[in-house]
Amino acid sequence: MKLPQSWMGRAALLAAGTLAGAAPGSAQTVYQVPAMSDFSGPFAAIMPMVAPGRESVVAWWNTEVGAKIGIKLELKLYDTRYDTAQTASLWPGVLATKPLVGLMLGGPDTAALQQRLPTDKVPMILSSAANGFGWRPNQWVLTTRPTFVHEIAGFIEWFQKNKAGGTRPVKVAMFTSEASPSFADMGKGVVAYAKTKPQVVELVEMVYIEPQPADVTLQLRRVLNAGAELVLVPTNIQQAVAVKRAMQALGKKVPIVYSMHNSPGMLEKLIGSLDAMEGDYEAYSGVIAGSENSEAKRFHDMLVAKYNLKAPWHALTNIGINGSLVLARTVEAAARKHGSDKLTGEIIYRTLLDHTIPAKELFGFTSGDVSFTADAPFPSGDVRINIGSVVGGKIVTVAAGVPVPKLEKW
Repeated sequence: MKLPQSWMGRAALLAAGTLAGAAPGSAQTVYQVPAMSDFSGPFAAIMPMVAPGRESVVAWWNTEVGAKIGIKLELKLYDTRYDTAQTASLWPGVLATKPLVGLMLGGPDTAALQQRLPTDKVPMILSSAANGFGWRPNQWVLTTRPTFVHEIAGFIEWFQKNKAGGTRPVKVAMFTSEASPSFADMGKGVVAYAKTKPQVVELVEMVYIEPQPADVTLQLRRVLNAGAELVLVPTNIQQAVAVKRAMQALGKKVPIVYSMHNSPGMLEKLIGSLDAMEGDYEAYSGVIAGSENSEAKRFHDMLVAKYNLKAPWHALTNIGINGSLVLARTVEAAARKHGSDKLTGEIIYRTLLDHTIPAKELFGFTSGDVSFTADAPFPSGDVRINIGSVVGGKIVTVAAGVPVPKLEKW
């Protein structure tokens, strides 16, 4: 397979750079990288895509970069069952392996470990979006995406300007739930955002429903009758399916907006086909797993061809790739400055705060450069999102690098 010069060329150039104290010749320092996973809990179905995405990136980096600078990352998966108590019980054993940096899967992992990681000196990378209630300084679980509310606000402002004429507020309804802290936080944040931007958005209603609703036809009819031009469902697959089925039952075609974890690619089989979601959107700070021959798609295909990636081109595969790339590039930057055999969790944490990872090193799996500050556990600089839509029965990227507005804490 002929590989684009970008990946091998960039890897070679980076590895050839001056590495202070790099391990000589065949000497290699092995660093442990725990990966919190769910193989037996509520999100077990996503692991056949997330886990191979993680593993293939580490295999690629170890070969193309790590071998040249004297580092091997040893990824080990831990089944937390997406449970806070299980994560907490596993952590002493994980800590005994002297991990350098690790990968989180979601909220329960973060809840279990966030407050002890500064003491344990182990930073963790999370590929999901952040929550407003986690918006605190000096956190050691850092997400590669901003909050869900930042992503939603970025989409609304793009839609208002590009699809609603830009001269009036767009009427929006949102479905969420108070049964989940994350979902309730999304609702709270969007309500706060709408209050500060009345010239951009008019919130018709924040509709609170069950996490696994049987039918939401009455609620959807109510908000459509009130003039909603967009329906946001950034929560879970079950709510997304319920809203879409209600839209079909009502014979309406108002666009629905999803997030990464419940995007049209996730819903296709449950809804019946992508054709059924024609005109719907997905919006988040990451690559859209669309039909284009993008740099990210080519990188994915290279991992399939050379590094045993057995997962399709899909939003969930890209969650695994995204976080692992950010982690590996951070280790790389730390080694350049401190030496390949001298890395510690605290050095990695400081590197995450002090070093900007250029977008070109992340092959299109983010919406731009990635950088963090001590003020927030998510990127808070020039944050951008990508927007996908179902067009002609295919997922396509309709807008890339859309700026996210600055938001106050809610």
